[in-house]
Amino acid sequence: MKVACLKVPELKERLSGVGLYLKTGPFIVRLQGQIGTLPQIIRLLYADFPVAKGEVIADFHISLRKPGNLRYWWRPQVLFQIDGRIPFEPFPLKLATPLLEWGMNWCIATRAHHYLMLHAGIVEKNGQGIILPAYPGSGKSTLCAALIHRGWRLLSDEFGLVNMEDGRIVPLPRPISLKNQSIAVIREFAPDAVIGPSFPKTRKGTVAHLRPPTSSVERMEETVSPSLVIFPRYKTGAPTVLESYSQAYAFLKLANNAFNYEVLGVNGFKLVTKMIRSCQCYALSFGDLDEAIAKLDALVAPSYAG
Repeated sequence: MKVACLKVPELKERLSGVGLYLKTGPFIVRLQGQIGTLPQIIRLLYADFPVAKGEVIADFHISLRKPGNLRYWWRPQVLFQIDGRIPFEPFPLKLATPLLEWGMNWCIATRAHHYLMLHAGIVEKNGQGIILPAYPGSGKSTLCAALIHRGWRLLSDEFGLVNMEDGRIVPLPRPISLKNQSIAVIREFAPDAVIGPSFPKTRKGTVAHLRPPTSSVERMEETVSPSLVIFPRYKTGAPTVLESYSQAYAFLKLANNAFNYEVLGVNGFKLVTKMIRSCQCYALSFGDLDEAIAKLDALVAPSYAG
């Protein structure tokens, strides 16, 4: 059963009771908390995600709740709780959705060390996986959002999970967090995109979440081998330029974009080395989404010889 199969009253009942067991990529999240319009937003953004049965073992037990103090009447807040712990300061109640998404990111980043975790978008087309590692502000999420509305499969926008045994990418196609000008850019670029409400005045400016395509969610059990590592960089008005990187430089940049490279030690070194040796590596500067997509389409075209 998918989340969309649950009507809002049913969803509210689960969130306020036994919890919603949500399967996202290789993880099962037990989610509790009936906060404002959060049930409606979960139903919108996670519509195609499967609901796991209650007898399964969840990887994360997450709840959102209001603190029991006088601020409830003054400036309402919301708390993020994981397995009985509260790792963050409370957020304004109206930012419950961004808090949930960031909190889930935190849970994965702090616990999923059986994967190499890259801060990267990952997409796939024609069986070729492209890793898009990037620092915040590089245009990674905007490029990912544009690609998945031009026929590419989304494997991840925030966490690139790499299987430590075989080096394949494990899909984690969660909603894409668009920020500030990117929201309007994607609304214009892909009018059929499903984007949730905008949340202004977060720590990262205005944030809105893009629902992943149905096909990407339905294929989230299908791993893929990475073929290309491309470091994107958006520059307003810049020409689209694809520049080859040396393996040594690409190794340094990819390792620097891993959340847990140092935690994994020699195994992380070996895995990143293996990935770089098996991939072509580029830097992509772009100021136009259509031109950038055309460059990437050409790289994965069946006739492309490398």
